[in-house]
Amino acid sequence: MSVARIASRYAKSLIDLAVEQNKLERIMEDVQSFNQLTAIRDFYLLIKSPIIKGDKKWAITQEILKGKFDDLTLAFIKILINKGREGLLPEIGKEFIQQYRKIKHISIVTIKTATKLSDAQLEAIKAKLVASSVTDDKVEILTEVDPELLGGFVVEFDDRLYDASVKHQLRKLKKDFESNLYVSQVISQ
Repeated sequence: MSVARIASRYAKSLIDLAVEQNKLERIMEDVQSFNQLTAIRDFYLLIKSPIIKGDKKWAITQEILKGKFDDLTLAFIKILINKGREGLLPEIGKEFIQQYRKIKHISIVTIKTATKLSDAQLEAIKAKLVASSVTDDKVEILTEVDPELLGGFVVEFDDRLYDASVKHQLRKLKKDFESNLYVSQVISQ
């Protein structure tokens, strides 16, 4: 079974338990914090290490998380460590967040621009996206600055891409010129 499939199943189990116990928001906070913790190289290597025994991993993890995480989250992590699945925790965390967003009808939209957008521009874009039928009820916007775009923007969400950048328009124009036989003959003369 693939890692993505296993992670998806464990994430679904945790979401189901969180919903059942009316702790979904609290568990989401724990998962986000845990994902930040796995971004620390030493902790990530500890979790992924096949050499360090599970009881040692649990002792260290419990010491770090004790009093900061909900009991449900701690119990879930302990079960995964006992089953030898702790190496999947980073993937399970990412999958949990994706499933949470699906349940809460949150679309993630990435906007790339040549220059930084102002807060007013971001709010206007967000309002348009929420009003459209292509996104969910709520929208989270991630921004990236890419000076190579020259101008315009690129919007990505739900496996869709809308490229209105100057770089893309120039590339398209170049391709049109190259495929136009008349223009090719004039240029070569």
